Amino acid sequence: MAATSVKKERKLPAVALDLLRLALQEDKFPRFWKEVVEQGLLKKQFWPASYLCFRLLGAALPLLSKEQLQLVMRGDVIRHYGEHMVTAKFPNQFKFAPEMNEYVGTFLEGCRDDPERQLAVVVAFTSVTNQGLPVVPTFWRVVRFLSAPALRGYVAWLRDMFLQPDLDSLVDFSTSNQKKAQDASLHGPERAVYRLRKWIILRLVSIVDSLHLEKEEALIEEVARFCFFHSFFEKKKPTSKIPETEQQFSFPMEGRAREVVSSAFFSLLQTLSTQFRQAPEQTQDRQPWTYRLVQFADMLLNHSRNVALLAPFTTQQHQAWDRMLQTLKELEARSSEAKAAAFQHLLLLVGIHLFKSPTESCDLLGDIQTCIKKGLGEKTRRTRSKATNPQEPPWVEVLVEILLALLAQPSNLIRQVARSVFSHICSHLTPRALQLILDVLNPEQSQDEDDNVVVMDDSEKQLEDEEDKTSESEDNKNSESEEESNEEESDEEDRDGDVDPGFREQLMAVLQAGKALGGVDSEDDEEELGDEAMMALDQNLASLFAEQKLRIQARRDEKNKIQKEKALRRDFQIRVLDLIEVLVTKQPENPLVLELLDPLLNIIRRSMRTSSTKQEQDLLHKTARIFTHHLCRSRHYCHDVGNCVETLYTQVERLVQQASHQADSSISLYYFNASLYLLRVLKGNTADRSICKTQKKEKAGTDSSTKPKGPKVAQATSCLDLSLVTPVYSSALSSFLTKRNSPLTIPMFLSLFSRHPVLCKSLLPIVVQHVTGQARPRHQAQACLLLQKTLPIRELRLCFEDPEWEQLVGQILAKVTENLRALGEAQTKSEHLKERSSLELLNALFRIINHEKLTVDLTCIQSVLQSQQPNLQQRVQQGEHSTGSSRLYDLYWQAMKILGVQRPKSEKKDAKEVPSATQNPISMKRKKKGFLPETKKRKKRKSEGTTQEENAKPTSISGDQPPSTGKKKRKRMKAKVAAQGQVNGTPAAKSLAIKSPALKPPAANPSSTPAETPKPQKKNRKLSQVNGATLVSTTEPAGEKQHQKELPKKGVSGKSPHLALPQKKARLSLASKSPSLLQTGAKKKKAQIRKEKKS
Repeated sequence: MAATSVKKERKLPAVALDLLRLALQEDKFPRFWKEVVEQGLLKKQFWPASYLCFRLLGAALPLLSKEQLQLVMRGDVIRHYGEHMVTAKFPNQFKFAPEMNEYVGTFLEGCRDDPERQLAVVVAFTSVTNQGLPVVPTFWRVVRFLSAPALRGYVAWLRDMFLQPDLDSLVDFSTSNQKKAQDASLHGPERAVYRLRKWIILRLVSIVDSLHLEKEEALIEEVARFCFFHSFFEKKKPTSKIPETEQQFSFPMEGRAREVVSSAFFSLLQTLSTQFRQAPEQTQDRQPWTYRLVQFADMLLNHSRNVALLAPFTTQQHQAWDRMLQTLKELEARSSEAKAAAFQHLLLLVGIHLFKSPTESCDLLGDIQTCIKKGLGEKTRRTRSKATNPQEPPWVEVLVEILLALLAQPSNLIRQVARSVFSHICSHLTPRALQLILDVLNPEQSQDEDDNVVVMDDSEKQLEDEEDKTSESEDNKNSESEEESNEEESDEEDRDGDVDPGFREQLMAVLQAGKALGGVDSEDDEEELGDEAMMALDQNLASLFAEQKLRIQARRDEKNKIQKEKALRRDFQIRVLDLIEVLVTKQPENPLVLELLDPLLNIIRRSMRTSSTKQEQDLLHKTARIFTHHLCRSRHYCHDVGNCVETLYTQVERLVQQASHQADSSISLYYFNASLYLLRVLKGNTADRSICKTQKKEKAGTDSSTKPKGPKVAQATSCLDLSLVTPVYSSALSSFLTKRNSPLTIPMFLSLFSRHPVLCKSLLPIVVQHVTGQARPRHQAQACLLLQKTLPIRELRLCFEDPEWEQLVGQILAKVTENLRALGEAQTKSEHLKERSSLELLNALFRIINHEKLTVDLTCIQSVLQSQQPNLQQRVQQGEHSTGSSRLYDLYWQAMKILGVQRPKSEKKDAKEVPSATQNPISMKRKKKGFLPETKKRKKRKSEGTTQEENAKPTSISGDQPPSTGKKKRKRMKAKVAAQGQVNGTPAAKSLAIKSPALKPPAANPSSTPAETPKPQKKNRKLSQVNGATLVSTTEPAGEKQHQKELPKKGVSGKSPHLALPQKKARLSLASKSPSLLQTGAKKKKAQIRKEKKS
């Protein structure tokens, strides 16, 4: 009952824990464990009861003594827990292992002072095995809680169990499926020993991976020597100088076990080379771990009487080993140099690989030693080597070939060493050496020359996979049978799909020979066939189908082989990209970097088309990251192009053309960015020194205060020739604004314009030209959008003189005015986009004109906008394209507001209420259900008389509004100003103010207002609240002007008052103590009233 009650909570019931403590207090724990737990709960064959037993086991660990732990950890509960660990493999099954890990971790962390109990528990859990294989994983993380003595004892127990496996001391079990298996090889001790040794060696390596303390150096060295010795050596006679020779095997060491140990050793070597190399004090005399292992290997080779190599060295290999040791001594003398340390690391790694693959490593050692000698003494021996051996390739090319050969091996350690070595030699890279790397990355050439690069497969992984498959096949037979049936069905489908005409002809010939096919007399033929003929026909058909099945299998195997080779080739290219990344990162100013653009772009283009597999996607992502982040966005670039300037111009033209002809915009973006990178290189490189000197003199003699001279001088001193680059980008821009499906996009040209504003100045006329004319509406919208985002660029403004800039703005305004003559008449989506983009560009132009105080004629655009207002209003009322029309309507009134015409409140209400007006009366009544009745509405505070008096008073316009007590009142005041203005005709046409010294005073008659708005006086000037624009009313009544002249006498200069407010509003203003114009008027009225009363 208790187990069932906590089934969902997954915790130990309090009753069970109380019973456990009571049994311990009364010294009845053995009886409690055997009778209650093992023979009671465990026999129920009920998983909640089993989980309760597991929780009792975990909770009892801190409470038990060493003898009681032995009783618990060798009973039926721990064996049942092991069966659960093996069988609970599917994702939907509950796994108790994480909960048990918490129990064990808590126990180990709580008894650090008792290493014996720690060691007993860890050894007990490790001893639970399934046919020799421990059920706990090799990366069991609870080991990190072990104290130093317990850890050393655990490593010693693992080592002894590896040498002399004691199968009787293990709590071994077999699953039900394993018991049903009749194969005798699955139940033999040899298999159990192999599985145990394989787990132990991986467990030792995992322990070293988890160690991050320099205090355990002796333990790390012990594990490394143990793995290395049993990978490549065997003992002949024991000696005290080599402790490994004093160890004996109770079971002989198999070849496949040594392969597993060898693979684990190189994994350990990678950990030692990466994790511990940052701390120089962790090894004696600051020697790397690989160097110490090489010294240990040399000692083993010198004791040939006691130790023997599994694969003995030849005389040539012994000589290569001795020369390597001599070279290491020379490098050790120059260990302070970074290049020498990298060469030493490479030499040590290849030297250790001499035991794994002697033939290949022997040749590499000789080449590496030659490259090291030439690389370290290059300055002194360069002329001599050229004189003696003119046909000999440079040492850099030889070393690059060595690194490529090493990268063909699937080893992360070799990959890291190759990166480290290449980072020190990339400064000496030659074009031929770079070409060797690019030949591997070139997709077309790599597909044609597959035999040139042999990519090695990982045999150790295959062995492990085979072992895992055999172990899993014993436990999951049902799932495998289903998979086999599915495979048979797929084979039948493939067989049906692969039927070729030749097989059909052979089948027809066999059937005709057996008289199984006939014409009209087929019934007679069937009667004439006897038993012997039928048997012969069956045999012929069986042999024919067997041959066809073999052919299909051969084709399938060939296809799988090709796919596997392709995947290995992609993995090799991904590893080779490490060298490209190192070159771009370490040597960004190297001229050879410019040769990487085309190969990287080819990889990106091909991978985007065929990025179906994971390798293709990884290759694409890595190439794109190197190209974008490390190359195009790098702060440093080549400053010495030399005689390659003309080549760069040709390459820029080719890249822009390729960007224009791509089918996908994402691919075109990379080509366009590559052209921008080359423009940056050309701009950053200076011209001849004589030209630079004369330009400096001219710059010193001229006035530096003018705006446009900065970019012009900078352009004159660079190698960038605008006459060669402008036609290239102008054709691309024209293609973008005329071609129907152009891969180019607006962000590409915005990036070009922001980086090269001088080039943008020459390309702007093309964009302005396509705003109107014969271009498609979509292209006109793109031109408007491009102008809208280009004009605010500050660097572009510096390239223009003030008259030129004003003329450009006027031209664009005229083009936009021509577009807006058809405002509200759009029918298609592209035409709607054109109208919206034109209005957005118009608002951007207004902001520029207002900000820079330009003199521009706005009469024409104002008249055009006012004439199109009925069309827009009618379109909104009809509800056509409600979202786009409302946005267009808002943009329209933004422009009109800048021109001085406020949006009427009545129109806002109409725009909101028109869609509901088309509904029937029933829906209207339903919608009014939620509104307040008239009796419940708040009555207006103002009387009708006061409102009539307010309407009768003269009105005036001002940029300053008196503050009010609430938001609603402010809105009412604004609505009144707009409504009364529409009735009285006060807010007539307004234009943007400018600052110009030679301007005429404004005309009094509104009808005779000139096209260019003159500079008004401060008294007649009004500040707008929209976008910071300075607006001036050109048609104001004489009463307003007279009132404005009298205002400065009362302390308010340059501002006009608002509409006359009632006395109640004035009192509210005075109560709030705000600096309003109405305060002075209210004070004056009060003073006059007091005088009258006194008099």
